[in-house]
Amino acid sequence: MRKDIERSPHTIGARAAESAGDERVVFQAQAKDALRRRSDARLRRAIDTPPTERLDTPDATPEQDLAFGEPGYALPVQGVQAAPARDQSYMLDYYAHSPSAIIAVDEQLRVYDLNPSAATRLGFSPTEVRDRPCKDVLMCRNMNGTPLCGTSNCPLTRVVQNGETIPATELFLGARTGFSAEYSVNVGPVCVNGNAGAVFVGRDLSGLKVANQVRANFVSMVSHELRTPLNSIHGFIDLLMQGHMGALTDEQRLYLGYTQEGVQQLMTIVEDILFMTRSDSGQFEIKPQKTNSRVLAKQVVTSLKMQAKKAAVILDKDIPETAPLIYADPQRMQQVLNNLVTNAIKFTPPHGTVIIRVREHPEQADRVLFSVIDTGDGIPPEDQPHIFERFYQSNHSMQSKMGGYGLGLSIARLIVEQHGGEIRFESAPQQGTTFHFTAPLWSGQDGIPL
Repeated sequence: MRKDIERSPHTIGARAAESAGDERVVFQAQAKDALRRRSDARLRRAIDTPPTERLDTPDATPEQDLAFGEPGYALPVQGVQAAPARDQSYMLDYYAHSPSAIIAVDEQLRVYDLNPSAATRLGFSPTEVRDRPCKDVLMCRNMNGTPLCGTSNCPLTRVVQNGETIPATELFLGARTGFSAEYSVNVGPVCVNGNAGAVFVGRDLSGLKVANQVRANFVSMVSHELRTPLNSIHGFIDLLMQGHMGALTDEQRLYLGYTQEGVQQLMTIVEDILFMTRSDSGQFEIKPQKTNSRVLAKQVVTSLKMQAKKAAVILDKDIPETAPLIYADPQRMQQVLNNLVTNAIKFTPPHGTVIIRVREHPEQADRVLFSVIDTGDGIPPEDQPHIFERFYQSNHSMQSKMGGYGLGLSIARLIVEQHGGEIRFESAPQQGTTFHFTAPLWSGQDGIPL
């Protein structure tokens, strides 16, 4: 490195002036503009080299022309070949031909521009909508159909005024009758005419929703068709186990027991799939009533006692005698506890413990806090963000041993949220896992919907 060269664009310009004579003014202007477009790392490399020269000298090389990306002048960069400025006209081509709807909005929340796809999908011509209020063109609505215009949840307000970036949010867009559809929308801040603005990029989900509905209908139909024969098989196995068809040997009873467990597992899967299908179609309802949390926990412990015994896991409850009463659907709440405790038993090694604990919520006076605590292996950190996703299966070796189909926690969260509660967990490898969820405290509100 030459120590007599100071690390400054001004020094570079001065030395260029000495070398280039009357061309110094032009050179300095081009060099200053070029330097602003270069990273600090390339700038440091560049200023360590000899002064610049005109490229029309005999010693000039084509590579030197790339250092600043400007024709005629360059800094020789030792060992570096800078690329020429990239052509960005492809962005204009994408804007014109993209199937996604792209809409630019200014700081006054007026439509500044939109691409042909957006104009077609929203039922407007580009000239017709420019400078119109976005609510007359987009009319953003959430998945319940509630308009967001003028509210704090308006995506444009959040982006333009608060500087947020909104990724992959599902909204209904379209103010004109017959042109409203569901979109997956990304909204980001941009500069429009020198002021704050936002750009919508929306992908129409109509086709995807239809395909998903067809799939859901097929799954529901298959599940319904499976339910009847499975119930018959389960009933006849019960009759055999009870000796109505004659005495059974110990070996026959053992094998019938295995068969009964398999059929019960299939019936549980079918019921869970039907439950999720009904929920997706809006047919899921809860019937809240006054419920004793202690009785609820006791029922779960009793029903899962044999499963815990087979796994050599201690299953217990920690509930005060004066257990808090909750206002909830007892069948659904039992299902939540059942799913959480079943998971805890599966992932707790022999001689470990699983405890159901119920307390009044320490921070929310109108809530009851349920906890399912285990001394198991814990949830691997890489799986923790996904455990409530439908059909999620960990690649962890313990998961492959224990099986499962990945709906239990999804259903638990759905039921808890339908009761106005929340569910969360704490876990660390080899330190066990604790799931917490809340339910409404009963305070005489019988018959009042949640």
